[in-house]
Amino acid sequence: MNAPRIAAPVTGAASRFFTGVGLLLRGLGLYVRSPGLMLLGVIPALISGALFVTAFATLAYFVEDLAALVTPFADDWSTTARSLVRVIAGLAFLGIGGLLAVVTFTAVTLVIGDPFYEKISERVEERLGGTPGAVDVPFWPSLRRSIADSARLVGLSILFGIPLFAAGFIPVVGQTVVPVIGAAVGGWLLAVELVGAPFYRRGMRLPERRAHLKADRPTTLGFGVAVFVCFLIPLGAVLVMPAAVAGATLLARRSLGQSVTEG
Repeated sequence: MNAPRIAAPVTGAASRFFTGVGLLLRGLGLYVRSPGLMLLGVIPALISGALFVTAFATLAYFVEDLAALVTPFADDWSTTARSLVRVIAGLAFLGIGGLLAVVTFTAVTLVIGDPFYEKISERVEERLGGTPGAVDVPFWPSLRRSIADSARLVGLSILFGIPLFAAGFIPVVGQTVVPVIGAAVGGWLLAVELVGAPFYRRGMRLPERRAHLKADRPTTLGFGVAVFVCFLIPLGAVLVMPAAVAGATLLARRSLGQSVTEG
């Protein structure tokens, strides 16, 4: 089924971007006002966080060897030139590793914590007047769809990550423009992933939620980039993940033209 298009607000793109950032802050406020859910919401993120911190630390430990492996052409260069190109290669590895870690962390954590995050999302919707057009979503079919959609989004992050990795070798551009593009790509993929629960609750799949989010891309990017940046902070992903789920519920409702005001 084709998702109906929602006309994007006429306000400026910058204003809508910061509206998206504000949705994450509002999600944090909604989440912390539900003490009974706070601990449950952190448990899945702690499990995933331990796995991904270990993986990223391993990458950082071997990054010099990996940089040398992909730059054999620099073996005969002067020490300064060889060191420079391998530092750039190492930064490129760490950058793409960070992008993939953030996106895959979200996918894995949502699968592990599906019942917890579903409850957080439902509680947010109840405070905002309920879920219009809700359908019954059995647990196992929902989990299978979530895994399939997450796998597609991880695949997309890898697809985008390859050219970003290559662009990381370009002096100056690779250390300035590429990280910004990476945050935008990662933010978009995070937003699409995080709004899964409220869209599933309405019987909508990945193509439909992408269509709705594209109708107001600046707001979606504002929310997603804010989450992406928070996830890059040590322990940020663990602490912010439940609030991101709550904020994503607000984003989903906004993109569907439904109330995001309590009461």
